[in-house]
Amino acid sequence: MINPNISVDCVVFGFDGQNLNVLLIEQKDVGQLRRFALPGDHLEEDEDLDQAAARVLKELTSLSGLYLKQSGAFGDPNRVKNIKDLPWLESNRSDPQARVITIAYYALVKMEDFNPSASSFAARVFWHDVNSIPELAFDHDEIVQAALLVLRRELSELRVGHELLPDKFTLSQVQALHEAILNSSFDKRNFRKKALNDQWVLPLEEKQTGVLHKPARLYTWNKSRAGL
Repeated sequence: MINPNISVDCVVFGFDGQNLNVLLIEQKDVGQLRRFALPGDHLEEDEDLDQAAARVLKELTSLSGLYLKQSGAFGDPNRVKNIKDLPWLESNRSDPQARVITIAYYALVKMEDFNPSASSFAARVFWHDVNSIPELAFDHDEIVQAALLVLRRELSELRVGHELLPDKFTLSQVQALHEAILNSSFDKRNFRKKALNDQWVLPLEEKQTGVLHKPARLYTWNKSRAGL
């Protein structure tokens, strides 16, 4: 049995080497409209919030085993009252007019390690640049922006980079990740100096392979400093 008044919505972030992306679904059962949303669903009565978030991602996108963390609660009385959302609510909810409070989670994934696929009431699942997302259902635009603020605050925790970058990476990749999340640019020399002086990363006796330019040294995260 589900609780019709409580839901979870998941903001899944992935980094493609240049841009920060968010995972979206295209809703089924919306008539002539095309509506996009975050993966989300109601809470079942016998599960806690963390279990619900993991289940929702598995059911709607096939993703599992992700790093998940709560990023906010959203309870505006009008959050599910947009007329554009009514066709989907009428097709998928026993009480389309019920008030719904949602708990948001954010997840971090290495995009190359996962192949999302749509199921349940998701017609399609796809990655989209977080800086140019289309209009989303309900208050999901607000939920994305709130999760992005949390991600920016927690960027100094090395777990963020650990979850988004490969195990071995270049300093250019670390800088590109920070610039994508913070939507800012940094001086290359100063950024590298800070990364090394603060011991975020440890150098490896390895360099890039299969590149046309001069191979760059590879690094890994300083796991003892990050508590990983």
